[in-house]
Parts: sequence; structure tokens; C-alpha cells
Amino acid sequence: MAGVDGEKKSVLEMVQADGADEGCVTFVLHEEDHTLGNSLRYMVMKNLDVDFCGYSITHPSESKINFRIQTRGGVPAVEPLRRGLNELTDVCQHVLNTFQRRVTEFRSQQEDVMD
Repeated sequence: MAGVDGEKKSVLEMVQADGADEGCVTFVLHEEDHTLGNSLRYMVMKNLDVDFCGYSITHPSESKINFRIQTRGGVPAVEPLRRGLNELTDVCQHVLNTFQRRVTEFRSQQEDVMD
């Protein structure tokens, strides 16, 4: 993604308060909305090391979300984020594979009926 001045912007930013530990972080996800926010929040909240996970849309005209994670036990917030993203990717891949398999089966059945 390119900024106004032509330089590339990061899709993900980490925002931490001064003196805060790495277990309490707000991630700014650019070019994202409720689709990723809510599904990723669900995946991250399944992690037992997570005390809080939530997100907010900054403004309807902006396509970015603030994604907050607070962990316990000194676990860096980036770890459950990474794990949640990987698990969400796995779920999406499973759905895609299942859909493609069913479409292939359906087409096969349709060809058998036509013969």
C-alpha cells in the first residue's frame, strides 16, 4: 500500500503506551474492517493466555481497525495475534477446500444425470 507521498505504508502497526509491557498492545490494521476484526477477535479469545481482546473501527470513512490484546503471564501480545491469524487462515482454507470438493462432487453428479 502506498502513502500519499509515494512511500509504502505498513499494513500493521503496533501502538503501546509509554512504560506498558508487551502484553498490552493495540495493533492498527490498515485496509481491514469487521470481517477480519470479528473473526480474528474470536480466534484470539480462545487463547487461555489472553485476558482481553477487542477491536474498534476508527471511523466509517477510514478502512482500518484498532485491535487490542491484553495477555497474562508475561506473554507478548504479538504471540496470540500470530496464532489467531494462523488458525483463522487454517479455518478459511478448510472452508475453501470443502466448498471446492462439494462443487466438484455436484458437477460430477450433474454429468452423471445428463448421461
